[in-house]
Amino acid sequence: MSIRRIWLLVWKEFTQLRRDRSMIPLILVLPVIQLVMFGYVIGTDVKDLRTAILDQDGSPASHRVVEGFTSSGYFVTVATPSDEAGVRKALDGNVAQVAVIVPEGFADKVRRGQATRISVIVDGSDAKTASVAQGYAGSIVAALNAKLYPFPNARPGATTPAGVDARVRVLFNPTMRAVNTMVPALLAFILMMSTQNLMSQSIVKERERGTLEQLFVTPIGRAEYLIGKLLPYVGVAVIQVLVVFTVGTLWFKVPFSGSVAVLGLGLALFMITALGQGMLVSLMSRTRYQAQQAGTFLMVPSMMLSGFVFPLSSMPAVLIPLTYLIPLRYILVIVRSNFVKGSGFVALWPQFLAMIVFSVAIFGLGLTRFQKRLND
Repeated sequence: MSIRRIWLLVWKEFTQLRRDRSMIPLILVLPVIQLVMFGYVIGTDVKDLRTAILDQDGSPASHRVVEGFTSSGYFVTVATPSDEAGVRKALDGNVAQVAVIVPEGFADKVRRGQATRISVIVDGSDAKTASVAQGYAGSIVAALNAKLYPFPNARPGATTPAGVDARVRVLFNPTMRAVNTMVPALLAFILMMSTQNLMSQSIVKERERGTLEQLFVTPIGRAEYLIGKLLPYVGVAVIQVLVVFTVGTLWFKVPFSGSVAVLGLGLALFMITALGQGMLVSLMSRTRYQAQQAGTFLMVPSMMLSGFVFPLSSMPAVLIPLTYLIPLRYILVIVRSNFVKGSGFVALWPQFLAMIVFSVAIFGLGLTRFQKRLND
């Protein structure tokens, strides 16, 4: 064994890395991005849960209940519906994640020292957020009891302890099984990961082997090449979605309450976006290893900033604007809401609009740049 030969090989590898300018940012920047994402997102509590408040009593006592929730830092009022139908609409349309209902006559019962109750309704389409919101609500009501009932057993002849009873009800996913919300999310994530990676690797592989030039000396046109290149990956994506859907509903017993048309259209728009991302990655890469690293570079922000792994409510305010640039954020709302809630186009139109914009912009840019590369 020669130390000199080993050193020459090490020197050669570092020389190649130094000459490959596209690899240096990936090697240096990707670890920093991973550290920042995991450090901020994992280390932060869930806050600013979107809350609908229905105060049917309108008394100072009921205002104290509302203030107890909104001043805690965990709940932020986004809607004040006038009835329970409005509460259901806010939860159905993803406007609110939590609803607090203070019933009529609340103040009278508190004044008489009688037990009373409030209703806390949690959207169970995101099991992690629902579980956290349930715990927060219990803590806040316990603190309210100490303020509203300073002497809970001072009532003469009391047979039951006085206090506020928070009846927490979880809509859409009452058992709060995490798999009920994870399987729909995996439909989108697996679709993105496989379609983007396969598309980028395929194009780069042909560039490495020199088969691209050989194809163009045949009668095959550039448009025919593009269509022939895209269709197989569309077929692979459809098969993967069907497999995940079948295994999720039959093996994991995840209930499907939605519409195949809504789910299919959302995933189709997302697949077009993923294909566009794959083409863009292939244009930035000269080798398959570079394409793999570039794909990872895009995958980490998508995982961390979309709500796939961690709730968006747990993210610091400085990162929230970045989440609106992640296509996975919108398709996750579509698949989870359609799967668990049965939400349709009317409730999900903002997410569908965003997916249309992303699919046209990203796929259009990738297609334009790819055609330009072919023409060159």
